[in-house]
Amino acid sequence: MQFEAPGTMNTDAVVQCVLNRLEIGDIEHVVVATTTGDTGVRFMDALKGTGAQLICVTHHMGFREPNQIELEPMFASQLREGGARVLTTSHALSGIARSISKTFGGTSTTELIAHTLRLFGQGIKVCVEIAVMAADAGFVPAGRDVICVGGSGRGADASVVLKPAHMNAFFDIKVREILCWPKLP
Repeated sequence: MQFEAPGTMNTDAVVQCVLNRLEIGDIEHVVVATTTGDTGVRFMDALKGTGAQLICVTHHMGFREPNQIELEPMFASQLREGGARVLTTSHALSGIARSISKTFGGTSTTELIAHTLRLFGQGIKVCVEIAVMAADAGFVPAGRDVICVGGSGRGADASVVLKPAHMNAFFDIKVREILCWPKLP
């Protein structure tokens, strides 16, 4: 499925794409990017009864402001109480490389990978990135297909089935299916 434009207005349709794909029965983990936790809670509610383990990946501490996290405590509690796993960690496709670029200029190889993935949209880039983060944290097994959900800012507008890999084996990642994504402006 392809949406007319990126954005939060696609979130409900992405949820449905994920539910439809889960019906095949070969996926055990759904990895969802969530900034405030709202998108994570929406997926948690929708995934009840599917048997899929939900992993919600947040922005890292200090992403926008030093010592601040954007994940709202109310949503964090709902996610944990609802059985979702919440992962807050450094971003796989920026991390320290972003600090070097901001301070000294230029672009790192990590940022080049991120920019290349954005050729397919921000949501697709996020899907790949959160898969690495979840694999490195031990929340999903490397080498076993998962569904990943990303977005462009808030909400969700892209979903893929992919085989995750650890950061030190990044090029072992295989995007197997694009379930939904937006047309780019």
